[in-house]
Amino acid sequence: MVLLVIDTQKGITDERLYSFERFKSNICLLISEARANGVEVVYVRHDDGPGTGFSVGDEEFEIYEEFVPTGDERIFNKTVNSALHSSTGLAAYLAERNVRQLMIVGLQTNFCIDATIKSGFDLGYEILVPEYANSTFDNDYMKSDVCYRYYNEFIWPRRYAQCITMEEAVEKLRRR
Repeated sequence: MVLLVIDTQKGITDERLYSFERFKSNICLLISEARANGVEVVYVRHDDGPGTGFSVGDEEFEIYEEFVPTGDERIFNKTVNSALHSSTGLAAYLAERNVRQLMIVGLQTNFCIDATIKSGFDLGYEILVPEYANSTFDNDYMKSDVCYRYYNEFIWPRRYAQCITMEEAVEKLRRR
């Protein structure tokens, strides 16, 4: 198993997110449990390109300070929504290590998290999605709470992923 922390970057990890404090607390707990139990934590950052303010070298691009990787944890950069797109090298990295189970957390529910979960499903990974460990902002079509519930309670379960409680997630990290 790998704990995959997607797009939790300084420019978008803030109180605008749905259930921000719970989201932040849950990810901190999962990272801590993963590290304590020898589960690899892998980070992914989204790069919107030079001049956007959200690219390599920009402060907003860096990983949120409460989730910052240790020196030996891998970081993959991407320019597309799915962290598992062939352009990132992540799927090849996971294949080399024979990883078949991914616990996916991060941002944003309706963009990169959804794309990664569906890509992971298509690639044959077992996908675990802990409650309140992904989030998003309000948009022109949906409020953030509705968006969160739509994916976590309707779209992903029994189709693409196992949406699990935090207690179940912590137990899986301890038993891995």
